[in-house]
Amino acid sequence: MKNFKFKHLGLFILLACFLLNVNGVSAQKKEKEISCIGFYNLENLFDTIDDPEKRDEDYLPGGKNKWTESKYKAKLFNMAHVISLIGKEGSKDGLSILGVCEVENRKVLEDLVAEPALVNRNLQIVHHSSPDKRGIDVGLLYNPKRFELIESKSFRLNAFRNDGDTLFTRDQLLVTGLLDKEKVHVIVNHWPSRSGGEKVSRPSRNKAAQLSRSICDSISKADPSAKILVMGDLNDDPFNDSVKKYMNTKAKISKMGTENFYNPWENILAKGYGTLAYRDTWNLFDQILLSNPLVDKKTTGYKFLTSKIFKKKFMIQQEGRYKGYPKRREGGYSDHFPVYVYLIRNK
Repeated sequence: MKNFKFKHLGLFILLACFLLNVNGVSAQKKEKEISCIGFYNLENLFDTIDDPEKRDEDYLPGGKNKWTESKYKAKLFNMAHVISLIGKEGSKDGLSILGVCEVENRKVLEDLVAEPALVNRNLQIVHHSSPDKRGIDVGLLYNPKRFELIESKSFRLNAFRNDGDTLFTRDQLLVTGLLDKEKVHVIVNHWPSRSGGEKVSRPSRNKAAQLSRSICDSISKADPSAKILVMGDLNDDPFNDSVKKYMNTKAKISKMGTENFYNPWENILAKGYGTLAYRDTWNLFDQILLSNPLVDKKTTGYKFLTSKIFKKKFMIQQEGRYKGYPKRREGGYSDHFPVYVYLIRNK
């Protein structure tokens, strides 16, 4: 009987020690904080008002696309619906920051954030007008609960067409602020299109990449630990020279140096996934690149967790010639799927 009691007492002590150890480990675990940052090409988000300084005639009630107020409102509704869902599975607040492109002016962004799906988030706007002849700009929306704006700057791309004329294209938008009290820099891009062919237009995108890289280098020179996200519709894939060579990206974190940007989208495209389709081939022009401090294990605060393409069934063409493509135009969304990344840190 004594042996029996001793045996069970020993088991009890072992069990107690185990439970104490488990509880101790649990107590030492730190609560995590996650933030979501995205980018979305809104595909010709024009209002119905004629702007004599822009080439917006196709997006007027009497224009080529017969762009009526009802079509404009449907477009706003659809864009707001998508934006309201991005990041919700990982962060209760959804997006902290969203870069956008192909917006006509500040007014369309004001109309967008006032949509019922978004109005309660009180999203704030950063916008600067660009010289683009089509009349489209880049911009940034942010949740003031998660991001505090410090400053924004617009950078002009000085490039020329093959005929020597000035290339009037989108400015690059630099936004600096505090993401949950942590300083970050976001550069929103819409690099020159492939109009006239990829090869012919390639120098313009390389020039745009050089401008982005120059902005990043200036920031990093002042602060080597700067956390920078370069996002946008780059009109090039992750393996093109503009991204791979001029932005100096790496597809593997283990290969990263202090001068490199991490590009998670290269591996995603290699698996056959993209954000837009052309002639039954997927491209991944929409990217978010991350500076080394966002992936370096030695740095504190927010770091890269994962990258995703936001693609739901209702955003996809379900029939016809373009089955499987992004659903666009009347009653649709955009010809691009949005992309987003999660950042994580100890709370």
